[in-house]
This record gives sequence, structure tokens and C-alpha cells, in this order.
Amino acid sequence: MLEPNQSPAMWTMAGQGVVNGYAIGKAAVMGAAALEAPHYYIEPEAINAECARLHQAMDQARDDLVSIARQLPADTPLEIIPVLEVHRLLLDDPMLRQQSCVYITERLYNAEWALTTQGQNLAAQFEQIEDPYLRERSADIRQVIERVLLILSGQAPVHHSLAIHAESHDPGLIVVARDISPADMLRLRKIRFAAFLTDLGGPTSHTAIVARSMNIPAVVGLGEFRRLVRDGDQLIVDGFKGVVIVNPSELVLQQYRKLQAAHLSQREQLAQLRDTPAVTLDGIAVQLEANIELPHEAQAAFDAGADGVGLFRSEFLFMGRPDLPSEQEQYEAYASVVKIMQGRAVTIRTLDLGADKALDGEQTVATNPALGLRAIRYCLAHPDLFQTQLRALLRASQLGRVRILIPMISTMEEVKAVRVALEQAQHSLRSEGYTGVFNYELGAMVEVPAIAIAIEPFAQNLDFLSIGTNDLIQYVMAVDRTDAEVMDLYDPMHPAVLRLIAHTINRAESYGKPVSVCGEMAGDARLTRMLLGLGLRCFSMPASQIMLVKQQVLQAHTGDLRHKVATALNRAERIDLLKLN
Repeated sequence: MLEPNQSPAMWTMAGQGVVNGYAIGKAAVMGAAALEAPHYYIEPEAINAECARLHQAMDQARDDLVSIARQLPADTPLEIIPVLEVHRLLLDDPMLRQQSCVYITERLYNAEWALTTQGQNLAAQFEQIEDPYLRERSADIRQVIERVLLILSGQAPVHHSLAIHAESHDPGLIVVARDISPADMLRLRKIRFAAFLTDLGGPTSHTAIVARSMNIPAVVGLGEFRRLVRDGDQLIVDGFKGVVIVNPSELVLQQYRKLQAAHLSQREQLAQLRDTPAVTLDGIAVQLEANIELPHEAQAAFDAGADGVGLFRSEFLFMGRPDLPSEQEQYEAYASVVKIMQGRAVTIRTLDLGADKALDGEQTVATNPALGLRAIRYCLAHPDLFQTQLRALLRASQLGRVRILIPMISTMEEVKAVRVALEQAQHSLRSEGYTGVFNYELGAMVEVPAIAIAIEPFAQNLDFLSIGTNDLIQYVMAVDRTDAEVMDLYDPMHPAVLRLIAHTINRAESYGKPVSVCGEMAGDARLTRMLLGLGLRCFSMPASQIMLVKQQVLQAHTGDLRHKVATALNRAERIDLLKLN
């Protein structure tokens, strides 16, 4: 669409920025085979040959993935490896392979038509799942199908224009795609990219995850952008605003070059704060910890100067794979993080799975998954799975300071049940010859309003608390944070939300128990002063945000902030962030 008062040659499109930063370069447009797949009826006598043609293409696609996996470069992001295995397994899955042949046999569809039809059926099932990470796994099915379609059409897996750009070694290459499979990402990593842009995807899509690991700007969810942009068009990517400018004027280019230079300069300046203690103007020390999803991210957290890991989302070890990680595999993952952090606390959240996050072929469907058998409820209902994780956590705790964080606690009975499970895990380990001290603390996520309102017994009986603002806001405001139609009601600044945060912090403080915030609010530097005013002294966020938040901490006076914030809350007023500066 055109912006007012701009020439027709320049236009913009907005999506969702998933990696901050600016990029300027030329578009390299990847094709999407599924959009051009031929659809026609075959003769009955051609059924066997058509099924064989489909199976042969699927076999070749599977063999290609196996070959890619065997030749992975040393710097391959670890999250891609299990995804390649999932793609390989999908190619042998009867629900895809055999059911596609059913369409060939019963409806006389050609191979491409049969495959895309069944793929759409499977993808639709995933898209009904509430959890955003699993909902976006429909992309895995789509990417596998597009790979097979490319083979059926005789095309190469990566668009020809990318090969041309690769030979030119153009560092300003901006990849534009409908979506990018992990296998193609591996091939494309050999090319120096300035940014990624995709029509599909969200914050937890594979493209977003890999873009973060490569620390380059990315915008996803651009709709029909791939169809509208031309190969070689000059692009400006604004990862902060989630905006792409196509064929910008010289004036706009100059403006963004200045922004890009200023951003790089700011990053260099902020990096100098790495070893500066996070202490406010009135001498209050503040802990700045990191959120991680996968073990290797601990190194980036340590390098960023994190005071510890405030949230290790352990469920990511279980996702994107057909089986469950063993106790030994989990132990090695947790232990690696503990070792990297060199004595700093590592907070590991137990599995936040269930209902809408089915494992190992489970097909449980809850009426309202966000309120169903999930998180600690799921773990207590699956004691063998929970015991495996607890044993791994306890073993890792012998290497350093481990904090075990329980999600979605709502009753003291659940806390007691967790302690019993921990005692059982310790007893079984002792009986197997494990000696030494299990060096762990037990805490709970404050994300259910019930625990925030009646926080006292939890503060008394637990070692620490961590406020998960993402779900807390969702439950307080009765808003599905994944539903675009009501996202405007998802309000972290609502007085009710802030009062619950303040109440939790104040009551825990009276019992001498530490409290952290590990939701998106903690990493938003615009909210740092307000959270300090609420009494927060421990923030946990993506490692990339630590220096920005530290900068705000160093310039803050908590005494003044507490007075201003308390006055606004007592009057049930919305807090004016500008007045806190």
C-alpha cells in the first residue's frame, strides 16, 4: 500500500518485528511451490503409478534431509537439529503418506493435489491449537509438502535467485519468503544475510528463532508481501516497528542509514555497561537475569552479563520431536546451563505442557486449554514423566545453584504434592548411589490470580516467587493473548494487573522471599522504572534486553519512583510513564 504524498515507486507493508534492528539491502525472493502445484484428475489405471511417483518424491525428500543432517556445519543453531528429524519423520508418517494415496485412489487426484489436500487437513488441525508455538508447527507440515512438491516439479529446493546472490557475496541480501523451512535455513546460512522477511509465522516460528540466533533483523506475518515484492527491489527493514519499505526514496534511505548507525553506536555504548553493577541512584542493587529456551542460549546470557538464568523454559526440550527426552538427556541439558553460569543461579521451570500441548501422539482436546490440564496439573497427572524431570533437575543441582520453578500453581495442595514428588525423586536417587547435596530451591510462578490475591501461604512455604506477567494479564483481563480480535484489551498497564504485582512483591518482601518478573514486561525498558516503583528488584528477560534495562536502572531513584507509583495505584489511576522519567 502507498503512503500519503509518496511516489508510486515507494510503498510500505507492516508485519510483526521479531528481532530489533535495521537492515538495508536487495530483495531475494524465494518461491513457494504449493502455490503453483498442478491439480487434475488421473485415469483409474494410473493410480498405482501416481502413488509410486508420490512415494518416490517423498523418499527423495527424506533422503535429502538425512544428507543435510549428516553435513551440518559446526555453527548450526541447536534448535534446528530436532526439527530436521521431525521433517524426516513426517515424510514417513502414514497420516501424510498413506492418506495422500487414499485421495489418489478414491478421488483420482494427481499426486500434487492429493498431497496438498492432506497437508491442508493436517495443518488445519494444528491451527486449532491455542498454544502459539504448537499452532505454528503447522508450518512444519507445509514446509515438508513444499519440499516434496519441488521434487515432483523437478525444481531445486532453494530459489534460483538466492543462488545468484550467493555467488555475488552481497552482504545486503534480504531474504523474502512465504516461509522458510529449517533445512533451507541451513543452506541459506552460507550466504550473508541482512534480514529475513516472511509472509507467515510469528514470534515462535522457526524463522524467528533462527533469526534471533543469528542476531539479524526479522519481520514475519507480512501477509502477501512475497507476491507483491520483486526480486532485486531495494528494501529497508525496520525490526523495531515491524515495517518494510520497498524502493525507498533517497531521503528515506538517508534517514534510515542514520538510524542504523545510531543503533549500532548505541549497542556499542550499552555493551560497555556489561560489568557495571545494576545499582540505582539511591544505592539499591537490582538483579538482571536472562530467559532462555534452549541450553546453548546460556552462553549468550553469560556473555551479556546476566546475574543468572531467571527462566529456563524446559518444555522447549520436548518440542519438535517425536519422543520424550530421557533423564540423561535432560540432565545434560540442565547441567550444561549450570556449568556455563559458573555459580550464578539457574531457574528451571518444570514442564508447562498439557491439553493444547500434546506429547507423543496424544490427542487430548480441552474446551478451554488455557484453563485445562496443563503445567503442574499435567505433571501431577503424569507422575512418571514428572519424576524423570525432577530426577534430572536434582542431579544437575549437585553442580551448582538450581531453582526449580513450578508453573500455574493455584493451591497449596499442589505445592505439597510437588514436595512429595521431590522427596520421592531424592529417595530414588539416593537408593541408586547418588551422594552429596541436592542444592535446589523451590518456587512457584505467580500467574493465576488466586495465588496473587492470597499470596501469604505461598510466600511462607516457598523459597522464591516468579511473576509470569504474560499469563497473569491474560487471566486478570479475561483476554486470550493469542486472539488478534481482542488483543487491544490485553493491557499490562491496567491498574488491576499492577495492583496484583505490587501486592505479590510487598507481601513476599515481608516474609523475606525474593520475587522476580519473567514475563515480557521485565524486558520492556519503557516499563523498568514503573516496575522498580512497584518494588521489583529482580528482572528476567531475553539476554539482548539486559543492557537496555540496566541503563534505566542506573538512572532511576527507587524512593521517588515508589512514591509516584503508589500514589497512582491508590487512586486507581493509570500510571503515566513519562512522569516517571
